[in-house]
Amino acid sequence: MSSYAPLVADLVAISVLTFAVYLPRHRRRDLVVAFLGVNVGVLAVAAVLAESTVGAGLGLGLFGVLSIIRLRSTELSQHEVAYYFAALALGLIGGLGGVPVAVSIGFMALVVLVVALADNKHLLRDYRHQTMVVDRAITDETALVAHLERLLGGRVHHVSVQRVDLVNDTTTVDVRFEVGAASPAAVEGAADVETTATVVAR
Repeated sequence: MSSYAPLVADLVAISVLTFAVYLPRHRRRDLVVAFLGVNVGVLAVAAVLAESTVGAGLGLGLFGVLSIIRLRSTELSQHEVAYYFAALALGLIGGLGGVPVAVSIGFMALVVLVVALADNKHLLRDYRHQTMVVDRAITDETALVAHLERLLGGRVHHVSVQRVDLVNDTTTVDVRFEVGAASPAAVEGAADVETTATVVAR
């Protein structure tokens, strides 16, 4: 290659992404190895393809197949998939030639910055995602949402019923909700509790 600056920039970028952004937040050593290995591997092959007569599309296609196989072989969360593809992108940007050095470094910095900001724990921190087993079989979606909002103390934005067990009287749901947000169901549930307490007191 005519310049080694993109290679050095890639190594700096993947080091920052892995050791300064990912590892302090998530503490998974196995994925640190995966990110570094994928990045350096893609970087090396992309650099060789850039200097050879083999089509770059063929090489990138092979890496796409390998990435799919790798991602299917273990359970990764969505933010870990983002780190994984960021490592791929950094390797490709650093390995493929034909782009000014400043542009390559700028795109690498952009990839690292976007992932670092998007994975910040303060961004949308009140939004949660859980798979729950409710201790009653509820087939009415409106009643289910109201029940979940009373249980969670927040506003349910999306609920997907995974299973309704009429024998054991349970409902398995995938729910996305916002903690602390006032919801009509939660307010109504609190009012019902207060009214019941008043009646009992009398």
